[in-house]
Amino acid sequence: MLNGRNELEMKMVDLRSDTLTLPTREMLESILDAPLGDDARDRDPTVERLEEMAARKVGKEEAVLVTSGTQANLVSLLSQTSPGDEVIVESEAHINYYEAGGLSSVAGLMPRPVVGKLGALSPDQVERTILTGTPRRSRIQLICIENTHNRAGGTCISPSQIADLKEVADKHGLSIYMDGARIFNAAIALRVDVRELTKNVDSMMFCLSKGLSGPVGSIVLGTHEFIKKAREWRSVLGGTLRQAGIIAAPGIVALEKMIDRLREDHENARRLAEGLVDIRGIVVDMRTVQTNIVKLDVSGLGCDCNRFMTELEKHGVRASGLGGSMVRMVTYRGIEASDINTALERIRATAESLRA
Repeated sequence: MLNGRNELEMKMVDLRSDTLTLPTREMLESILDAPLGDDARDRDPTVERLEEMAARKVGKEEAVLVTSGTQANLVSLLSQTSPGDEVIVESEAHINYYEAGGLSSVAGLMPRPVVGKLGALSPDQVERTILTGTPRRSRIQLICIENTHNRAGGTCISPSQIADLKEVADKHGLSIYMDGARIFNAAIALRVDVRELTKNVDSMMFCLSKGLSGPVGSIVLGTHEFIKKAREWRSVLGGTLRQAGIIAAPGIVALEKMIDRLREDHENARRLAEGLVDIRGIVVDMRTVQTNIVKLDVSGLGCDCNRFMTELEKHGVRASGLGGSMVRMVTYRGIEASDINTALERIRATAESLRA
């Protein structure tokens, strides 16, 4: 019970992920009038328009639409490595942590995890990792970065940090790949044109879903030669598309209309974080609250993340666990300032019940 209301009568405030974002009415209506074609044969004209728009937006030669962020990462890795190669990844990067081992089991690659600071790799760390190999052993081909970094709390990697990594990569003949699932969140938070964040990476991806509100799809971007290989690997992975304009049309709306509004999500996340730090037993490292993700430590309540989330859901709020005592909450379109106020009331009540 909360304020005398039954759980079933409460509107659940679901902060598990921005993957819960629903498409706008304009996105759904765009599907009805989208010109369609068989993308695998003669190309789908709406897909072509989206890919051209996406490439221009981030300053890359070409782009290809794929079905998901995980497929985008896997296609990208396969397109610029060979089995047995090694790739440098931040230790808690999405590629290394969440993607069911596809990096190794499908691409045949060996991750070389490096612990970053707030999700960012330092050039010195990367160079030391490169130099630990021997001519017979080391086959590092790629440096992977994630911007924003999910498990670090939605933290941003700045243009200057990427430029410094690029110097190391060029020195050793390596390429840089960016998992930019939430790259537009980073651009908005850092107040820079997104191309400042992409100009020093050789290849990348971003999601049309999440904060951009598209219902499905991600975009892989890079050189003409890279995208040619990416299309081939997309086919190998079963990602050949037919009348995919029904995916691309909402994606076009996402790129035209939904980037600037990400500021609202960042403001709501900041409001949430500032409220959480006032709740006894909950700790938030405010350095990490840069975009739409809030990471909190509930160890001061004498519980782990699973118990906290179970009790929290009884009070009408959903969150995600990061393991141990760490919990993640994410804001997105559909979560309003009033929902943040409601969530804070309910989190406060949950904390009180756990302390009792």
